[in-house]
Amino acid sequence: MDFLKELSIRTDNRGTSTGSEWMNGNGKTLESFSPVDGKRIASVSITSRVAYDAVLDRALKAFQVWRTWPAPKRGEIVRQVGEALRVKKQALGRLVSYEMGKSLQEGLGEVQEMIDICDYAVGLSRQLHGFTMHSERPQHRMYEQWHPLGVVGIISAFNFPVAVWSWNSMLAWVCGNVCLWKGSEKTPLCAVACQQIVAGIFKKNSVPEGVSCLITGDREIGEWMGADQRIVLISATGSTRMGKALGAQVAARMGKSLLELGGNNAIIISEYADLNIAVLGALFGAVGTAGQRCTSTRRLIIHEKVYDQVKSKLVAAYRQLRIGDPLEEKNHVGPLIDKAATELYANAIEACKKEGGKFIVEGGILSGNGYESGCYVRPCIAEADPGFKIVQQETFAPILYLLKYRTLEEAIEIHNHVPQGLSSAIMTLNLREAEQFLSATGSDCGIANVNIGTSGAEIGGAFGGEKETGGGRESGSDAWKSYMRRQTNTINFSTQLPLAQGIRFDL
Repeated sequence: MDFLKELSIRTDNRGTSTGSEWMNGNGKTLESFSPVDGKRIASVSITSRVAYDAVLDRALKAFQVWRTWPAPKRGEIVRQVGEALRVKKQALGRLVSYEMGKSLQEGLGEVQEMIDICDYAVGLSRQLHGFTMHSERPQHRMYEQWHPLGVVGIISAFNFPVAVWSWNSMLAWVCGNVCLWKGSEKTPLCAVACQQIVAGIFKKNSVPEGVSCLITGDREIGEWMGADQRIVLISATGSTRMGKALGAQVAARMGKSLLELGGNNAIIISEYADLNIAVLGALFGAVGTAGQRCTSTRRLIIHEKVYDQVKSKLVAAYRQLRIGDPLEEKNHVGPLIDKAATELYANAIEACKKEGGKFIVEGGILSGNGYESGCYVRPCIAEADPGFKIVQQETFAPILYLLKYRTLEEAIEIHNHVPQGLSSAIMTLNLREAEQFLSATGSDCGIANVNIGTSGAEIGGAFGGEKETGGGRESGSDAWKSYMRRQTNTINFSTQLPLAQGIRFDL
């Protein structure tokens, strides 16, 4: 495969790096198999504890230098990373698609997100602003400024194996931090490819070795990071269960965490909706990336007056879906990440049926010609009740639940009555409904949309959610503040030293 050669991916790859320097692992490897065809792509060595500590030592030394570089100069390095990604976009996009299983268009789109966040971070490098405040004391000036944290740990998930790392690392770098990345053990080659692209740019610009570090492994290495006092902030993407364990571990040592966890996203379809827009948004949200986005649409809350119309349109649309090799543009739906994911999918379908759910589009695991990997499934739709336990849970697969409502207040109550709070949407042409959904009594999610779906986000806005989604914010807006520490400064330029509460000393 030409794209592997272009990205310098070998049959066996080292997975521990401080930049241009690659270290030996612990003798064990992660084998990467493509869910597209079930074939082994390559292996990546797992980081040893000795190598892990060596990487952290190098990162700490690099931070002492990197934080002294002017922020615009750090931004210039990130600009060059963006240019390198433009050159490698096709090859890296194909690797993302082949190793993860998302469509080629989505794989290329994910690399474009990396390019976009580089552009954003370059501008940000000249806008790390503080505030100036008036002091209550005469001839005093107060202001606040922001300083880098130090080592930022990044734990990314398989569904966005490169983009989410870039959301964190590009911002963290222009803020003056160094980064330690643990990529997903299910997509290790994507992480190796990104590290090699960055290493070339960093070496050319004499960036200190250790500003960009990569480690490879499973849950144990994530636990090393969680317990490590040297890592000031850990940004982790994954399941709520993982986030709760990691968040508690980091909090116990008074560290900082930025958690992007589960989503159980819903679209309310009003009686005033443009049904063509509503169905299209629901369709892409439910089946895009085979339902493996944290922002995937899992619940449709439909007004009773348009319920049958929406159901009929969705059934007709699902009949047109083509499932197969995601690198072929004609196909709409690729595979799930692995066979364990298909088992969770099958279990969720059975759980829904046991609770009384009625499937109007049946699911199932596909086999035979073109589906040899065992990772392909049929997107399915079930009529369900909001109180079903399975409806309260996030299943990382293309299962869509239809729920019916009468009033907008009822719809919002149904919408908010799940533990997760990431992305949400309402489809309506009624201004009052739209504004109510966006108000304090509306959606309780971190992202709330009107007349677009739940899936996806622009890098200019802060990305993240509430409740069991974790509460963190990444990417745009003022998310950069997560990667810095705030400092309030007071300067006395008078000839006196006024003391608090009018206290006086006669000296």
